[in-house]
Amino acid sequence: MSRDTAVLADGVPRPLDHAGLRALAERFGTPSYVYDLAALREAATALRADLPAGAELLYSVKANPHPLVIRELAACGLRTEISSLGELAAVRSAGARLEDALYTGPGKTPGELRSALGAGVRQFSVESLADRDRLARACRDTGTQAEYLVRLNGPRGSRGGSLRMTGRPTAFGTDWRARDDLAALFASAGPARPIGTHTFSATNVEDPQALAVELRQSLATSAEVARSAGFVPELLDLGGGFPAPMAQPGPLRRFPALAGTLAAALDAHFPGRGQDGGPRVAFETGRHLTAAAGTLLTTVVDVKRSGDRTFVVLDSGVNVLGGMSGLGRLMAPRTMPVPVLPAEGAGPAVLAASGPGGASTVRASLVGPLCTPLDMLNPAVELADPRPGQLLAVPNTGAYGLTASLVGFLSRPAPVEITVDGPTLVAARQLKLQTTEVEAND
Repeated sequence: MSRDTAVLADGVPRPLDHAGLRALAERFGTPSYVYDLAALREAATALRADLPAGAELLYSVKANPHPLVIRELAACGLRTEISSLGELAAVRSAGARLEDALYTGPGKTPGELRSALGAGVRQFSVESLADRDRLARACRDTGTQAEYLVRLNGPRGSRGGSLRMTGRPTAFGTDWRARDDLAALFASAGPARPIGTHTFSATNVEDPQALAVELRQSLATSAEVARSAGFVPELLDLGGGFPAPMAQPGPLRRFPALAGTLAAALDAHFPGRGQDGGPRVAFETGRHLTAAAGTLLTTVVDVKRSGDRTFVVLDSGVNVLGGMSGLGRLMAPRTMPVPVLPAEGAGPAVLAASGPGGASTVRASLVGPLCTPLDMLNPAVELADPRPGQLLAVPNTGAYGLTASLVGFLSRPAPVEITVDGPTLVAARQLKLQTTEVEAND
């Protein structure tokens, strides 16, 4: 992989300065994503400092499957959490160890399991007895052995989180009161051996106290279920829920009290943990590691009035960012871009959504280029003097950006993904969708 240095203007490692962002936009065009490896390292270091000593940290590849993102986080000592053969391929292309990956998901097929085992994956999260039995059969078919975590659907700890995974009827996990099923799941199935529990109650829990409550509840549920089944866990995967701002300015939260809170809860549920080793503890996150590392560069194509509203049309829409929100399946879109100053401008590009020199703002609907009214990035945002040709930067877009969007809708070109490490350009690539012929079964 070639490295082209001295592309960014003044050597400021992060946040990227205006001249540097403009140089990248001029070189690669817009829309384009910029991922900063230095920001990934910073986020990983900060989160590990807020977790109990010795805790394992897994990167949820679904947040951003870019191989260089995976490679950087693996180099920081993180394992990977994957949920498809496509994510498996991304981990392999990144050079990360598949033996360290955790394979999750409620719909793992027999062929998928055989392929994962054949590629070297040895740890799985199982969602049901049928899921566990499919894993055991796949192990026999491939002559391999595997460890698994029993995923639990436990009671909710708080009302926090932008998306609930458990604490209600759901496709995820086995209900924590289904004692017969759990007793069977905590018994070995030939070449498939249980080693612990897996919980993940909610995602993007913004209140630190609510996050602590969720994780303590997950720990309590895991301990109670294991005790009831007479099972001694080796690993407790407590999931995550660590928040991050999305497509608008804002810092990553820190959790200075979390390590002590969870260490005390672990000692309460597993007395003597320090003396006899006790269960290892793992956490998963995607957005908290990658969100701040990403910036979307986009250009204003048109500014128009319709009735009493102003519409700012960008070359980025739900095909580039926030596609699932465009379908109405996630939070309402609230994208807040900031203007990138001309080359003579100075200072960070993503401080506030206001113009240079106190320029007046316009309240507008921010829309993309797609011919559908669903292509809405923000129905009402204050923008500083929007005009055609203006370059905008959308901060905190390193998680659930391109690959969580409607990439194939209207067949528009995908944005270029640019990777930098502080002031150094590392690589640039573009996702291409292509059709291949498939032979019909006889």
